[in-house]
Amino acid sequence: MIEGRFGESKELFFEVIFVGANGEQFSTEALLDTGFTDGWLAINSQDLGALGWSLITLQVNMQTARGSAKFNICSGKIIIDGVEVIIPVHVGKNLPETIMGSLWLDVMRLVADKPSNILTLEIVQD
Repeated sequence: MIEGRFGESKELFFEVIFVGANGEQFSTEALLDTGFTDGWLAINSQDLGALGWSLITLQVNMQTARGSAKFNICSGKIIIDGVEVIIPVHVGKNLPETIMGSLWLDVMRLVADKPSNILTLEIVQD
């Protein structure tokens, strides 16, 4: 189980660890965005250089809260809730933060109890 935090504007933030192609690990905070329904993770294109992840697809057009945008899709390795996974990662320009998509809610249990300041994500075991 990973503990998250509530942002000043009621956002939900969780820690994920990026694993670069060379095995180096980078911890980062990601915003859980339930409106991002077509993917697992989105990162800013400037972060891709340090990670060295492999490109899968170029210039996929997607609708975002700010309108239409183009993303490259890379194969990325991350660690979440202590589990290492390889997922498709959307890479775009001008993303203000790392974004976790709502696909995580298909495999993880979200507990958000703001009055008690409890925010957790946990992988659901079959």
